[in-house]
Amino acid sequence: MRPKTISGLTAQLKDKLIQQALERRLRHAAQSDSAPLSLVAGFGAGDKIPEQHYRFHLHPGYQQIRIMNDGAARLGIGNPFFKLHEGTACNTTNIGGKSFINYASYNYLGLSGHPTVIDAAKAAIDRYGTSVSASRLVSGDRPVHRQLEHALARVYDVDDAITFVSGHATNVTTIGYLFGPKDLVLHDEFIHNSALQGIQLSGARRLSFPHNDWQALDKILAEQRRHFDRVLIVLEGIYSMDGDFPDLPRFVDIKRRHFAFLMVDEAHSFGVMGKNGLGIREHFGLSGSDVDIWMGTLSKSLAGCGGYIAGESALVEHLKFLAPGFLYSVGMPPPVAAASLAALQCMQNEPERVARLMERGQQFLQEARAAGINTGSSAGLAVVPAIIGSSLSTARVSAAMFERGINVQPILYPAVPEKSARLRFFISCQHTAEQIHETVDALAQEIRRI
Repeated sequence: MRPKTISGLTAQLKDKLIQQALERRLRHAAQSDSAPLSLVAGFGAGDKIPEQHYRFHLHPGYQQIRIMNDGAARLGIGNPFFKLHEGTACNTTNIGGKSFINYASYNYLGLSGHPTVIDAAKAAIDRYGTSVSASRLVSGDRPVHRQLEHALARVYDVDDAITFVSGHATNVTTIGYLFGPKDLVLHDEFIHNSALQGIQLSGARRLSFPHNDWQALDKILAEQRRHFDRVLIVLEGIYSMDGDFPDLPRFVDIKRRHFAFLMVDEAHSFGVMGKNGLGIREHFGLSGSDVDIWMGTLSKSLAGCGGYIAGESALVEHLKFLAPGFLYSVGMPPPVAAASLAALQCMQNEPERVARLMERGQQFLQEARAAGINTGSSAGLAVVPAIIGSSLSTARVSAAMFERGINVQPILYPAVPEKSARLRFFISCQHTAEQIHETVDALAQEIRRI
């Protein structure tokens, strides 16, 4: 197209001359083995690449970590993370040769370390080895893979299920593959990082709604639904930072009225909610088909590692053949699949574990509230936060509790807003009433001292 003005012609000619000059420079640089990289990249000969662009120790993220660690050291606060546990961690753990009451494990039902689960993993090693050594599409399935997936489909009352080697990757690859730039993903403001990463990968439009606020979601969909092809709503069964849960039937009604997909991440609710531990679906008495994508992890109540998606056959078959996180990833190691399958069977055969977990969670919540500890919106279902306030005070309380033989991790800024830093207590069915009473008493004392 011809430019309509003299200024347009001038600009066009200038751009052309610049492009020609750049092409000549690149051709000349390519013909010379000794040509500096700065010339090939379009930099002048005298230009210098900033050191922070090619040194990891100058990366902004690493610099932030150093500032935080150095500041904590100056205040006499040790690093509370990456402690070396010397055995199975459940209601107690051994660190540095000393026994601690432990609240830093997702071993909610105490099945990691259960003799039946250990025996199942050992038997799978003897029969299948430690790895399938390629993706399942290439190396094939092992019977234990299909047994686990069929068992998961049964407890959700859906057609089928698929397991992944990482819980985080399950969300990333499922959302990232199924949705695209013409779609909309709506999520609770407290949704897990894995879902956010999946949405970013998908290229879909992302909108959040206030925590557990189904009315706000309904309003957004009334305004936005018609502008997009597919719409996905993403919730969690239990939110791991707060220990509360959504009014799921409300969200099911909303997704139906607005013709959207609904995905529920049950990482912390399966094995914890419902009379038999079957999750938020059992808690509310819903049908498996009421939710389009059931997601969960194997690393918590099910004593293994990885994640799963359960739903209709079209969803599962689609993911098996085309989701990058499954298609291009090694299959789940047989001993891990066997351990999770055995844990699921133990959970179903020993319902008293779920009942005891609920009892201990309620005890912790009630005693903490009676002691004046801020537990936020926790429902007392395995996850109870103690919201202290500043990151510094929270780190100090965590260190003081450790000195008293109680291991609980601090959640600090920027993981949570600075004024809501907290200690996060994960309850196990193996915690005793005496351990919980001792913990709450010590916590109340240390909070008052700070």
